[in-house]
Amino acid sequence: MENQSLEKFSFPTEIIELPSKGLLYPEENPLSSGKIEMRYMTAQHEDILTNQSYIQTGIVLDKLMQALIVSKINYDDLVVGDINAIMVAARVLGYGKDYNFNYGGESYNVDLSKVENKVFDESLVAKGVNEFKFTFPSTSTEITFKILTKGDEKKINQELKGLKKIKPDESLELSTRLKFMITSVGGNREPGVIRKFVDEGLLARDSRALREHIKNIQPDVDLTFFPSGSEKPTPIPVGVRFFWPDAE
Repeated sequence: MENQSLEKFSFPTEIIELPSKGLLYPEENPLSSGKIEMRYMTAQHEDILTNQSYIQTGIVLDKLMQALIVSKINYDDLVVGDINAIMVAARVLGYGKDYNFNYGGESYNVDLSKVENKVFDESLVAKGVNEFKFTFPSTSTEITFKILTKGDEKKINQELKGLKKIKPDESLELSTRLKFMITSVGGNREPGVIRKFVDEGLLARDSRALREHIKNIQPDVDLTFFPSGSEKPTPIPVGVRFFWPDAE
């Protein structure tokens, strides 16, 4: 009887608009709708935020998002900017729009309901294809690149762990990420060619130009604020306390 009573509860959900508008996902992927259905947080979801195993391995927020998403999707397919939008929506649905945090010794409050999606230029996208063209300004080398997905991020982290064991004193994150972003060099899609190009043929100034270009065009939410006395936007700190203000 108790289980039957629980089944009668109707837990509310909301439809969230993705910054990518679904344009980066193949037509057969449910994410191509540009929308995702999410449930409101419950006390059981709060338990995820205190799971020490999740916290120590850095997957606590991903576990929370996966628990809140109702739509039948592959979480690893999501591009990072869409995940950021889902996180903001989860916070608003769970604890309201006001987010208080400390930065530089000062207290700030941000109205998360006013956080907007970055402008996403649809003309740059071939619908259903996560690939863009770019020409390096210094060498005029033409490449194609992709917006990283959660699945890509997992592969990058795994590779970095392996590299750390081989070269513990070197930081190889930037070049490793570029190897996953770039999908072709001069029309050549061979992974070995791309990796060799990043290691031996990519000038620092061109690398910076590509990263700046990706930052400007990728779908995402504008999760920034202006610290006191600064005219430069700064990322809003996001961690466990973003979702659970009382968490330490």
